[in-house]
Amino acid sequence: MDSGMGMDSSHDSRWVSAPATHREAVMTETARFVAVVEGADLATPVPSCPGWTLVDLIRHTGSVQRMFSGLLRQRVQERPLTRDTDLDLPADDAGYPGWLTAGSQVADRAFADTDPDAPMWVWGADPHARFWMRRMLFETLVHRVDAELAVGLRPVIDPALAADGVDEFLVNLPFAASFAPKTAHLRGQDETIRFRCTDRAGDWLIRLRPDGFGLVPADAEATTNAEATNPADAAVEGAAADLLLFMYGRLDRTSDAFEISGDDELLARWVANSEF
Repeated sequence: MDSGMGMDSSHDSRWVSAPATHREAVMTETARFVAVVEGADLATPVPSCPGWTLVDLIRHTGSVQRMFSGLLRQRVQERPLTRDTDLDLPADDAGYPGWLTAGSQVADRAFADTDPDAPMWVWGADPHARFWMRRMLFETLVHRVDAELAVGLRPVIDPALAADGVDEFLVNLPFAASFAPKTAHLRGQDETIRFRCTDRAGDWLIRLRPDGFGLVPADAEATTNAEATNPADAAVEGAAADLLLFMYGRLDRTSDAFEISGDDELLARWVANSEF
């Protein structure tokens, strides 16, 4: 089947990147991950994933890639009853970097054989195969960052991918209660939190309602006008890469990377309950 099948087809207009970019970036991010861990002591603790070592981080990321690839191959239409996947784990720790590379190749073949617009069961907001492609990318990218942090490297994240990752996180978080139960505490009386990129386009407004929370849909002009007359109750501004790390708890709001304004207690409640 043509490896480019459907990869530039329509996708949510908020997405910075199309499924073709997600497919390519999964391979690139995995290769960067492997380059970090090859030759490293795989017993090294991963501070951003307490209790994990590098080998745990690799095993988790490669397992997720294989699991998502299985969902794509099966075009699942209902929530799976089991997460059992043939992981083909290596015989010893030395084999894990190569095993992670192989997992990305499994994913690449699944992407090539799948129309991203194909309807599928997903746990998030977009019930199409492209959801799993996008989700796999940011699962891989964030854990590549974890590996770099563990060995003392300074992570670098493409700003366009980072902005797409912020959007992916915020769009799907309201649907994540089954594995992120603390999101049930993200309720309020219409308080709002704004997240804005300072190095590229990217502006998201979250509203906490009595019955839930979620993004406020608005075009750029409407958002600008609304902010002028009724600013958000709290706001976080920073570079796209830093905002992405903030979303995933890898960078604290007290970092000088951010400009924070408004209700700090509201923002603290967000941080405490938005763990993905």
